[in-house]
Amino acid sequence: MTVAILGVGVMGEALLSGLVQAGRQVSELLVTDRRPDRAAELTERYGVEVVTNATAVKRADTVVLVVKPQDMGSLLDEVADAARPGQLFVSLAAGITTSFIESRLPDGVAVVRVMPNTPALVDEGMAAISAGSHCDEAHLREAEELIRSTGKVLRVPEKQQDAVTAISGSGPAYVFYVVEAMIEAGVHMGLPRSTATELVVQTLVGSAKLLRDTGEHPTVLRERVTSPGGTTAAALRLLEEGRVRADFLAAMEAARDRSRALSSGEPV
Repeated sequence: MTVAILGVGVMGEALLSGLVQAGRQVSELLVTDRRPDRAAELTERYGVEVVTNATAVKRADTVVLVVKPQDMGSLLDEVADAARPGQLFVSLAAGITTSFIESRLPDGVAVVRVMPNTPALVDEGMAAISAGSHCDEAHLREAEELIRSTGKVLRVPEKQQDAVTAISGSGPAYVFYVVEAMIEAGVHMGLPRSTATELVVQTLVGSAKLLRDTGEHPTVLRERVTSPGGTTAAALRLLEEGRVRADFLAAMEAARDRSRALSSGEPV
């Protein structure tokens, strides 16, 4: 099975690297990039062949679209004549529906929509995939296998993709925002920035691992840290008074609504 990755920016290269590390033969991989210097870099780093978009689609069994949402229409118009029924197109573009892609390609092309996130860069991604109207089980399994090279994969109905975007797609930014705030608090209380950073980052990594490995509900784990009348209780009481939980809900709803707007064709 030949896989073509159209657009090898940050996320495209994360997928390429993950596939190579997972054991895919370089001879079965094609990539595209309009910049000659970038093409040379990819060939040197991975030994992969860089071709034009149309050539990649003609030669590939599976085509992975990793371009900005605003560039998707022109890319599909460029490669439509090279696509064929039964071929699988996997889109990683936020807000682009399977029906939009299907409308630009020959009838019978299978489309899978993916919402990845940036931890895919360190093989700890969380992605959700949704099937288009021409997908069968084999197409979904192929898409899962591709994306699993950079982390975990879930299947969801496409109507849930806007919520997925708000939770896991944008989620790393929320986490980094909290980390920033905790580091700044440490500096404010007199810690060197390097010390505050190490304390916060390892606390985050350890807490995430504890949550994942134990399978315990976050409420249970939080209560174990929170002694009655203690330091943690004092901090959490202030967060509750500041309606932080409600603000997180509102923020994620705003992200979901923006994803819906993008899907409906509003400008980026």
